[in-house]
Amino acid sequence: MLKKTSEMTVLVAGGAGFVGSHLCEALLRQGHRVICLDSFLTGAMENVQALCNFREFRLIRHDVVDAVELAEPVDRVYNLASPASPPQYQADPVHTMLTNVLGTKNLLALAAANGARFLQASTSEVYGDPEEHPQREDYRGHVNCTGSRACYDEGKRAAEALCYDFLRAGSVDVRVARIFNTYGPHMQANDGRIVSNLIVQALRGAALTVYGSGQQTRSFCFVSDLVAGLMALMEAEERPDGPVNIGNPDEFTVGELATMVQRLIPNGSQVEYHPLPEDDPRRRRPDISKARELLGWSPQVPLAKGLPETIAWFSKGMSPAPKLDPVAVPLREESGGEQPVF
Repeated sequence: MLKKTSEMTVLVAGGAGFVGSHLCEALLRQGHRVICLDSFLTGAMENVQALCNFREFRLIRHDVVDAVELAEPVDRVYNLASPASPPQYQADPVHTMLTNVLGTKNLLALAAANGARFLQASTSEVYGDPEEHPQREDYRGHVNCTGSRACYDEGKRAAEALCYDFLRAGSVDVRVARIFNTYGPHMQANDGRIVSNLIVQALRGAALTVYGSGQQTRSFCFVSDLVAGLMALMEAEERPDGPVNIGNPDEFTVGELATMVQRLIPNGSQVEYHPLPEDDPRRRRPDISKARELLGWSPQVPLAKGLPETIAWFSKGMSPAPKLDPVAVPLREESGGEQPVF
């Protein structure tokens, strides 16, 4: 049951996305009034449809590249407004860069005008293909600033710089979360992330696509753990000095993940190996000492528990038409017309 009383008014930019929709729901459960702002370029109406039934929830269709103006004050601003998987952010790299730079600037300006606290959803991609392992927040990264992933990697790095420029100017109380690989319900079947790719392929009985040798590693954080970390960072009484890694430090190879999916979905799917994409990180694992110490936060859901839950969610979405090709399903049903405002 969602509470019916509001304590704060919270703006979630990118609130109809994978992580953003879970964050909106969690904020509503705490009794806050939530304004969800989304362009629906990668967000999905079905992620927030149920939330629209609550009077404390307002949905506005808007691209943060354009100035953000609201008719009511806000107390908190979460900036999750950016595509977050390579196929999505590489589809329009210029817009991705502008979303992360102009969009962050516009939302910071809104927070400054309202005296609101601001949380920037940054990414482990700021570390690039890291030469330090595990990655600590003081590691400055190994990023190809002109490569095909630069629109996202460098866009997020620039967004972090903007946040701390506003902070040093005394304009906004900012917090920056560097998010590592996240999975769970509300992922899109065609978003290109390794977890959703493998699950959907296995459910269809198709070959499992693994890029490179499969020995590259990732650390997978269940979405409920991530949301708890973001909220803990936002509400920390003492603002952390610099960005904070939010992710699960348990490290798996991509090959190990594929094997887990094969065991959980025994459809006879075999692994197919494809060339490694440009600048794909070889190893990724967060050092979360800072989050543990300053926020009292650590992930609670291991991959062995979160992966079956994610598979069950995808299975439900693909039933009762298992022959449906999820890659052919559009990101959203609507492509224009009036902005949905609730």
